[in-house]
Amino acid sequence: MSSEVAARRDAKKLVRSPSGLRMVPEHRAFGSPFGLEEPQWVPDKECPRCMQCDAKFDFLTRKHHCRRCGKCFCDKCCGQKVALRRMCFVDPVRQCAECALVSHKEAEFYDKQLKVLLSGATFLVTFGNSEKPETMVCRLSNNQRYLILDGDSRHEIEIARISTVQILTEGFPPGGGNARATGMSLQYAAPGAEGMTQLKLRAAEDANASRRQATAWLAAMHKATKLLYESRDQ
Repeated sequence: MSSEVAARRDAKKLVRSPSGLRMVPEHRAFGSPFGLEEPQWVPDKECPRCMQCDAKFDFLTRKHHCRRCGKCFCDKCCGQKVALRRMCFVDPVRQCAECALVSHKEAEFYDKQLKVLLSGATFLVTFGNSEKPETMVCRLSNNQRYLILDGDSRHEIEIARISTVQILTEGFPPGGGNARATGMSLQYAAPGAEGMTQLKLRAAEDANASRRQATAWLAAMHKATKLLYESRDQ
């Protein structure tokens, strides 16, 4: 990929919406697949009362719109200003209590798991029906749009083309608990190919540090998959 094309994919611009300032991709097609669109605000005339506590709006009790769900609330029910990175807001924005809780939980993905995905991990990678795995470093691209696999060969898989993701596990730890993640199987639509292409990643068994890094990457990818499905269902 040329540096000019890469720069075009990553270019951003500052825009002002009714909800606040947003740093968005220069070209909409290059937006993060984990992002959310701004909601349509419930018209003022359709919400004479707070949609949470039913307080009547008047001169003293003013109405506010939650920037995440677009519903009307009083200041008591919509007084928190929380970061909303999935909508690319520059500053924390006003959200209702329910949405603020969700945004706080998502902050962990952007503060922790996303960094893990960008750093990458080493896996044994198998494409399609091939029986011979290739050792490759798998990571998320900086613009969050591609899964990049580097080894003897190089592959870029567009996140938006991934249809299913399954985390592969094995065994249960002594004393109970969750099964250990050992790999990931995904299906995606490869450009120019008919049907779906399958890809399997498996953590290597040798180095403990590499194994731990791969396990952390798989856990982060599991969280990213949930956000991806939410974005598609919006």
